[in-house]
Order: sequence, then C-alpha cells, then structure tokens
Amino acid sequence: MRAFNTSWPAQTFPFQVRGSMSWFKRESGDYESGQPGPEPNDGNGKRVRTDGLWVKCNGCRQAIWKADLAANLNVCPKCQHHFKLGARQRIEMLLEPGYELVDGGLRSTDPLNFSDVKPYKQRLRKAQEETGLDDAILNAVGQLGPHDVVLSAMEYAFIGGSMGAVVGETIARAVDRARLGRKPLIVVAASGGARMMEGVVSLMQMAKISTALAQLDDAAVPYICVLTDPTTGGVTASFAMLGDLNIAEPGALIGFAGPRVIEQTIRQKLPEGFQRSEFLLEKGFLDAVVHRRDLKSYLVRALTFLQAPALSSRPEEAEVSAASSGAV
Repeated sequence: MRAFNTSWPAQTFPFQVRGSMSWFKRESGDYESGQPGPEPNDGNGKRVRTDGLWVKCNGCRQAIWKADLAANLNVCPKCQHHFKLGARQRIEMLLEPGYELVDGGLRSTDPLNFSDVKPYKQRLRKAQEETGLDDAILNAVGQLGPHDVVLSAMEYAFIGGSMGAVVGETIARAVDRARLGRKPLIVVAASGGARMMEGVVSLMQMAKISTALAQLDDAAVPYICVLTDPTTGGVTASFAMLGDLNIAEPGALIGFAGPRVIEQTIRQKLPEGFQRSEFLLEKGFLDAVVHRRDLKSYLVRALTFLQAPALSSRPEEAEVSAASSGAV
C-alpha cells in the first residue's frame, strides 16, 4: 500500500489547511441553539431567506417543510415521529369550535423566593413572555364530538410543563368542574414532573389532585388521561396514571425516574425502548397507544362507551331501575 505523502507543500492543496482537524469543529455553536446562521446566496448577490422554513425530525433526521409538518398535526410525514404540541394546539385539535377557556388568571407567587442560576421570578417572567400563558396549563370546556367535556392541557414549553401550585390548582378546578357539571374529564399530560423551585408546595399538588380524582371516581364521572412525550416525575406518579382510561401517543417517554438514573441504581442495562409508550402498553401500564390523527375519534368512541351507563341517570335512579328489572 502506498503511503500518503505528507511532505506536499500547502499551496498544492485546493483548500486552505488550518491545523489538525479544524474542519471538524463547530465554530458557530450548537446547531439547536436557535441562532440564525448566514443566509444563503442565490448566485446573483441576492439573499435567500430560509430561516425557520424547515424542521429537522428527531426520528428520521430528515428535513421537513414546516408547512407540511403543521398540516400533518406536527407528525413527521416520513417516519411518523410525533413532535410536541402546545396546550392551545391540543385544545384546538380536540374540541369543536366555540370552546371556552376557563380557570385562568392564576400566577405563581414564588413562595420560597427561590433562586439558582437565575431567580425563579425571572424564569416565570421569561416563560410567560415566550408562551403567552400564566403557567403550564390551560383549561377549556366544550364539545368533543357529541360529548360535553372538560379538557385540561399542559404546556411543555413553560418550564418543561412542570407542576407547581398553579398547575395543581388549575387541574383540581378542572376536576371539580367535571364532577359538579357531570361532564367527562380529559387531561393531556406533558411534563417533566413537580416544579422543585416551589419545594414541598409542588409535591402537595400530587395529593390534592389525586384526592379530587377520587371524588370524581365516586361520582362515576369518566376521566381519561392522554400521556404525551414526555410525561415523567410527579405527574406520572399522580394524576397521569389514575385515569379510567390511560392512553398515549406513539413513542412518548413515560416514567418516573430517568433511564440513566435507573441503570446506575440497579446496575443493569435497560431493554430497548424502555419507558416508551409501546413498551408500557406491552407491560400493562397503558390501555392503548393511539396515533395523533386518530386521537379525537378514539376519544369520542371511548366516551360513548364510558359515560352511557354512568351519566345517563343518577346512582339512586340506576339502583331503582336495576331493582325493578330483577337485578337486585
């Protein structure tokens, strides 16, 4: 084999040599930082603006035209990878036009006056400016097909969808609204867990929501939880797994602790696809994994099945009806 001649003069190369593997360095910083790169040139000296028109899929690593992605409910048309959806988009996707947003206007008061790299108050202001929301949750009442429902959708872009006092109170109000109005409750979960900047106040939301859901169950009002990517921590450990029906989108990360922490604790290699929705469905933690395009029709059928015997009459009337038919 002929050895490569390293003694060639630099001027014989058709490119400029800048030292050892300098071409491998990413001089512009992280490619996912969101900073705009140089605008391409069309060859005639004119700038061609393409910033923000394409999105790179995390599933197949292919570039997707953003308009095509939006038209496909933020699902990759090539590999069916499910991108994240905001709370407003979730509500618009599931409810019929004419829905009403309720239980708004709640904002965290930063009870611990918490500060780490930056003050918690500053994090809240930034998240509120970027999302236009008061916190990581939106409640709405409206029609899902033929059914009157109460819908609560979480916003992952707001500090990772973390659950603090405002999120806990808003979901608890949605549960009470569903119980008093005898309307099915649907919660779309997307969260990294409890918001630790609020300390034990955030952890108490788990007990508060779980208690409200127990009252909803006693009232025989259906509750469906839709778990999306990601649903982890204290949210998974409380209301996200307490539904009469627990369904998830394909490929969603669902769990309590992260896989790296689990591997370090048990000192074992985790199986392929661990903590993904398909794995949890196989192990019995979920009732169904539903593609986003089929989610609305699936929920309509599920509510038709769930609420027909429970909400058509009051419990005492159902008992009298059963007695008259000889069942009691």
